[in-house]
This record gives sequence, C-alpha cells and structure tokens, in this order.
Amino acid sequence: MTAPLTLISHHLCPYVQRAAITLAEKGVPYERVYIDLANKPDWFLKISPLGKVPLLRIPQDGDEAILFESTVICEYLEETQPGAKLHPSDPLTRARHRGWMEFGSAILSDLWVYETTQDAEVLEAKRGVLKTKFATVEAELGDGPYFAGADFSLVDAVFAPIFRYFDLFDTISDMGIFDGLPRVKVWRKALAARASVKAAVTADYPERLMAFLSKHDAALLRSRRAAA
Repeated sequence: MTAPLTLISHHLCPYVQRAAITLAEKGVPYERVYIDLANKPDWFLKISPLGKVPLLRIPQDGDEAILFESTVICEYLEETQPGAKLHPSDPLTRARHRGWMEFGSAILSDLWVYETTQDAEVLEAKRGVLKTKFATVEAELGDGPYFAGADFSLVDAVFAPIFRYFDLFDTISDMGIFDGLPRVKVWRKALAARASVKAAVTADYPERLMAFLSKHDAALLRSRRAAA
C-alpha cells in the first residue's frame, strides 16, 4: 500500500488551509504534521526552499518529492487526483479562476497588515482597502452559493480561509467590511458551513488566533478595549 501524502502545516496559516481543503474535497487520504514557524526544525529547513508552509511530501519509489507554495500544491492535486473537479474545463474560465485565486492572495497580504498593525490609522486604511477589494468580488459573484455557482472550486478553497479570519475579527470589532455586499455574505456563509472548510483547522483555532493578535498588540484588539 502506498504511503499517504503528508501536509506540513502551521495551525494558523491560511495557505495551509487551502491545501487541506483541496485534499478533503478530492477525498485524498493524507497525514498532517504541524511545525512552529517561530522555531523551525532543521529537517523542515532542509526541504523547504522558502522556509514556509505548506509543504506536500509525496512518496516516490522509496524516496519522496516535495512541493511548496499552496497554489502549486492545489493545482497538482487537481491534475493528479480523482474526485470532484475543482477547476472549470473551459480554458478561458479556468484562467479567470486562477486570476481570482491571485486576487485572494492579494487580500491575504492586506489581511496580514490588518491583523498585525499596532497603528490605528494603518488599520483604518487597510479596512478601506479590504472593503474595496470585497466590493470588486461582489461584482463578480452570481447567485452562488459558491464563487462560480453550484460547484465548489479552487477559488472557494482560497477564499474560505480569508473569511474564517472574520469569524473572530467580527467578535472583536465589526468594522463593516462586508456591509452592502449581500452576495459576499451569502458566499461567506456557504463556505463556513462546508465540511472541508470546517476540518481545515483544529478546534482551538480561534484561541490560537486571539493569542497571535495579543502577542502582536494588534490595533484591532486595542480598538475593542477603547470601545469598552
């Protein structure tokens, strides 16, 4: 019996979640190994060219191949694994989906600043940037419930971890990022309810994320204290 794939992970990494969601949607058995990115083990640094997660370890005739970068991992799984197709068959539509996956990565870059900044003015500026970008997404969405309608796709796998952040952020300070965006709200709700999305993180994810915000003395947390 062929050994399963191994997903090298971090508990909070949204890029890891993309890969975990894709593996679940394809029905691929795999093992998961978590590392501490603040104290990266030597074995990890030897196999990760960028020193980042996720990595996918793939058994290869007594050896193994290593894939890095979440989009690459997701595309590989789509091309090699049976199960539900997560990319459109039409080349132009598929290319457009890849563009929206990149757009999701751009939102994650903004979110990194949004969740870690200690500057209230930077927080507000990023709030505006995120609201504008989600308004762009709103204009692209149809009737849902997913990005391209009834079928779950890799674009959904990219955006589900983004929305997960706001499940906690909104309990801290609802900054109205999704106000006036009904289609985005429907999409967010549908993704949160999907089994693969729920299973992509451990049960203590909210506590871990709150601890991360506290460690960085995030302005997002200070805004709640100021309101109180």
